[in-house]
Amino acid sequence: MTLNRREALAVVAGAAAFAVSGAKVAFATADETRKAILAFTGGAEPAQGKITLDAPEIAENGNTVPISVSVESPMTADDYVEAVAILAEGNPSPAVATFHFTAMSGEAMASTRMRLAKTQNVIAVARMKDGSVFMDTKEVKVTIGGCGG
Repeated sequence: MTLNRREALAVVAGAAAFAVSGAKVAFATADETRKAILAFTGGAEPAQGKITLDAPEIAENGNTVPISVSVESPMTADDYVEAVAILAEGNPSPAVATFHFTAMSGEAMASTRMRLAKTQNVIAVARMKDGSVFMDTKEVKVTIGGCGG
């Protein structure tokens, strides 16, 4: 698609108006994050333990923050991790990723990189086959935001 001069100027003017208007990116609230956790757990309250979230204390650039998560589990047919959800309570949407496992996974661990808009808590929640749920939280200080922050 090619824009003519008038269309190109209209696009630039619209972008400038948006920038000047001071429009801000909306961030998820702690309540929205809590609702997302309860939706993932089926309403069960997560306990501490079994799950370990590894995230840096300080992320110099929120565009690419490395995280990893592991869950203590024998990963047998009767006792395994079904899923792990990663949430960031200060991003525009709290849900970041969900990892699914089976007994054949061998171990429940995953790593990825994520964007963080600002300094905030990153939360990992594990849902086990027996319905129990576990949670770990780490605060990550972000010096340059990655989601419009």
